[in-house]
Amino acid sequence: METKLLTEFYHLDDFRGLNGYKANGGYAMLAKALKMQPQQIIDEVKASGLRGRGGAGFPTGTKWGFLPKNNEPRYLLCNADEGEPGTFKDRLMMERAPHQLIEGMIISSFAISSKKSYIYIRGEYDYPYQCLVEAVQEAYKAGYLGKNILGSGFDHDMDVYRGAGAYICGEETGMISSLEGLKGQPKLKPPFPAVQGYLRKPTIVNNVETLAAVIPILRDGATAYRKYGTEKSPGTKLFSLSGNVMKAGNYEVPLAYPLMDLIMKEGGGLRPGRKLKAVIPGGSSAPVLTAQECTQATLDYECLAQMGSMLGSGAVIVIDDSQCMVDLLGVLMHFYHHESCGQCTPCREGTGWLNKITHSILEGRGRLQDIDLLLRVADNMKGRTICALSDAAALPVISFVSKFREEFEFFVREGRSKVKGTTYAEMHY
Repeated sequence: METKLLTEFYHLDDFRGLNGYKANGGYAMLAKALKMQPQQIIDEVKASGLRGRGGAGFPTGTKWGFLPKNNEPRYLLCNADEGEPGTFKDRLMMERAPHQLIEGMIISSFAISSKKSYIYIRGEYDYPYQCLVEAVQEAYKAGYLGKNILGSGFDHDMDVYRGAGAYICGEETGMISSLEGLKGQPKLKPPFPAVQGYLRKPTIVNNVETLAAVIPILRDGATAYRKYGTEKSPGTKLFSLSGNVMKAGNYEVPLAYPLMDLIMKEGGGLRPGRKLKAVIPGGSSAPVLTAQECTQATLDYECLAQMGSMLGSGAVIVIDDSQCMVDLLGVLMHFYHHESCGQCTPCREGTGWLNKITHSILEGRGRLQDIDLLLRVADNMKGRTICALSDAAALPVISFVSKFREEFEFFVREGRSKVKGTTYAEMHY
């Protein structure tokens, strides 16, 4: 069942404003943090085992520890460019609890000795952007941002920066490039942002949910936080549940929660008369799981990795037996081809080929050898580019074709969907 460490008060309409947030304990942890030593906060976050909630799952405290021990200016960047298809948890957090994010960022900035932070939000998020801007203004007026915060001697300024709708800017170095006013393209690593990031200064990039989670860790302690989840995947996480399920939405549950419980209990199960066919467990770039695999899956980093998929952003997309896997792959390939920044040849050309081949099958022009060609192109794209977008396109292809090959072969032979019994044109026009 749901365990609401972050979302306990999200049902209260006034929780998004400063007064409502403070009435429910808001900014109490900031006051506590400013009386601690920065290293104490880092140690507590490290002890909690908190892992990045944006997709990579890298230990947050360890990332903070990579900052050089010098007096160079450093920056904290909040990655709110939530562009992974199927993911909408950060949007909820920014709409319902913008001050929670801001408080988590100020505490984190104090811990890493940063006097300046940015929230980089995707361009399509108009209402969340307005919520954040209003909340930042409220925080300044109340003395939680600016000079000498709460009389502690700590100064900190925060800005909200709006992207222009590029999926690639969700990658941390692409986001940094965009924030610097450059084309939003990823950079080679090393140097890593913690050593040389924004404006070539030490920079920490954390996700919205990651930064907000600092508050309950500081409030309850690392040991209490570790009571949820597993040794390697501790705490709770928000999962965005969508697709062919009765109650789509965001649900906060402990990590290692059974996937089928999320679908059947929190999500209310599938539509009447339908059967589970597959699930994409971590956003559109995560390899798909079959219905049988789903019965064995738990929502944590280790289990899903062992099953050949990944937890990713926590976007659980449910697919029932009325869906055509060839058609769904066509949707994904169109997306990744459109969103490739074009910097790396394997990604620029590979996403184009995957899109062309998939749609040639859908449009009745496919050959049986094209199915293996899809696999070869995808295999040649993996691990050969600056960022992971190439892999994000390749992995769904490999899993879709490997696990549902008969649907692809039927489409090639018959020119129509095995599931829907119709052609691509009849499905969409």
